[in-house]
Amino acid sequence: MDLETTDSQPTAAVTAIDDYLQRHETKSLLRFITCGSVDDGKSTLLGRLLYDTKLLFDDQLAALEGDSLRHGTQNGELDFALLVDGLAAEQEQGITIDVAYRFFSTDKRKFIVADCPGHEQYTRNMATGASTADLAVVLVDARKGILTQTRRHTYICGLLGIRHVLLAVNKMDLVGYAQNTFKRIESDYRVVAAQMGIEHVTAVPLSALHGENVSSRSQAMGWYSGPSLLEHLEAVQVERAVSKLGFRMPVQWVCRPNQNFRGYAGQVVAGSIAPGDEVVALPSGVRSRVARIVTADGDLPRAVAGDAVAIQLEDERDISRGDVIAAISSPPQVADQFAAHVLWMDGAALLPGRPYWMKIGARLVTAQVTEIKHRVDVNTQEKRPAKRLELNEVGYCNLGLDHAIAFERYADCRELGGFILIDRQTNATVAAGTLDFALRRADNIHWQHTDVDRTARARIKGQVPACLWFTGLSGSGKSTIANVVEKRLHAMGYHTYMLDGDNVRHGLNRDLGFTEEDRVENIRRVAEVSKLMVDAGLIVLVSFISPFRSERGMARRLFENGEFREVFVDTPLEVCAERDPKGLYAKARAGQIKNFTGIDSPYERPEQPELHLETQGLAVDELAQRVIDTLLGQ
Repeated sequence: MDLETTDSQPTAAVTAIDDYLQRHETKSLLRFITCGSVDDGKSTLLGRLLYDTKLLFDDQLAALEGDSLRHGTQNGELDFALLVDGLAAEQEQGITIDVAYRFFSTDKRKFIVADCPGHEQYTRNMATGASTADLAVVLVDARKGILTQTRRHTYICGLLGIRHVLLAVNKMDLVGYAQNTFKRIESDYRVVAAQMGIEHVTAVPLSALHGENVSSRSQAMGWYSGPSLLEHLEAVQVERAVSKLGFRMPVQWVCRPNQNFRGYAGQVVAGSIAPGDEVVALPSGVRSRVARIVTADGDLPRAVAGDAVAIQLEDERDISRGDVIAAISSPPQVADQFAAHVLWMDGAALLPGRPYWMKIGARLVTAQVTEIKHRVDVNTQEKRPAKRLELNEVGYCNLGLDHAIAFERYADCRELGGFILIDRQTNATVAAGTLDFALRRADNIHWQHTDVDRTARARIKGQVPACLWFTGLSGSGKSTIANVVEKRLHAMGYHTYMLDGDNVRHGLNRDLGFTEEDRVENIRRVAEVSKLMVDAGLIVLVSFISPFRSERGMARRLFENGEFREVFVDTPLEVCAERDPKGLYAKARAGQIKNFTGIDSPYERPEQPELHLETQGLAVDELAQRVIDTLLGQ
């Protein structure tokens, strides 16, 4: 059928479609998560919502009927949980493992919902869903009440900035729709929510399986006069208070299609901007004025939070990806040291001092956890001392960055206060965190300029300063070779100093043990001392097992190009154990020494050392000469 009339005017059908699409485009969007303990009915609730809002196609209904017969738990009736439990393992076990995202809409609103897993071991998956949500639907089984996992998920919701919770007391049909049961659970939960800083709680009694109080009011619970779950989701206002901030836009891309245009593209995360407004780019602090606000659909007279735009300035400025363009009247802070909450998401523990990539907004910097102030027991919210964080643990930490960044508190702006940590070796995301505030010392400590620099100190010594970093197993011959190298360099008139692992532990590092955390700190301190010695114009020889690539990489990054030379003293473990000059291998194998490298603690071989010394069959003098030849470029 032709939808247009002969005079090219739109028909009523076309007009109706256009009106519908226009209304759909302008409807507000609510992002929310469902969370709670195992078997509280999260997936069933979402499936029921999709079914009640008539967003399932005939083939989906047919598939649901078939899946309900094969995997369902409702004796042949429709098992709505199967609509969102997409993984085979989820359907087989009847649990949620990964975060399942679904889109649906009603006449009043659009929704994106993340169905989060309930098991403690999948806490990191739950945090992923919460990181972009504005509201949480926390389910509680009416028979069980508030559980440990309810507290855990509520804590993470509060940590990640969710301030609106819909408490869904589910399975009311199994307690006879008793009002006193609902009231008791609601009262208990409000105490928990207040402790977590969650300000807005709405409680709804329901039965997801039977559709009671899900999309429409329940006849079975006449004593309840509040909205149904869907009615509350359609009406709740969850706008964040970012209007208090001035204009903020992280630069995601510098757009230069031709020589006449340079635009800084990104999404406005707070405030608004118009042509003619003065702005500042941080952390550099350069100032300018907005000339144009460009979009794919043409220029805008004003851009507001949520708009994706390209800003052209009146003059050429050095602004790069990761910088933040802000209102000059109220710019964000700039710092390189922070207090932050960190949720650890990797199987290998978080160790203070180990370097990671930190991704915040569009910026990537190197970060270290310099101190774990305490670990938070997310089940009880108790603060406990800790030297490391294990999988799914939350810690309150101090962070140190290699570059200053523009930031906001996470409570004020997610985009400029939330971050992830990335393993530098594997590129795996290992943590998520929220910035709390900049440490005071970040503002109080500054580099003091000195007129006598490393070049001047090296010139008076007549040498090129360097760090020779000897690494290898205990007993490999590191210190023996390094000692001979230093003797020969000294005889040749060079100014040197040798740092040996055992010797340093008698003084500078006498407070450290041999746990992974202490080994990381051991190398961090030695690397900083080595850098100072190179600044003094010396050739410093460092002889440490230094078993982890990440710490050796951290040491290397402290030096200028060409100053750091990694010397891998490669001696097989069995040869080192046969030598056993200190009797350490025998004690380690007898269980008398814990965390001994090569026995019960790993040694990560260098991948691209400047010098690889395979020691078998070679004399110490010959090995030492190879080091000297490499150092002097012979």
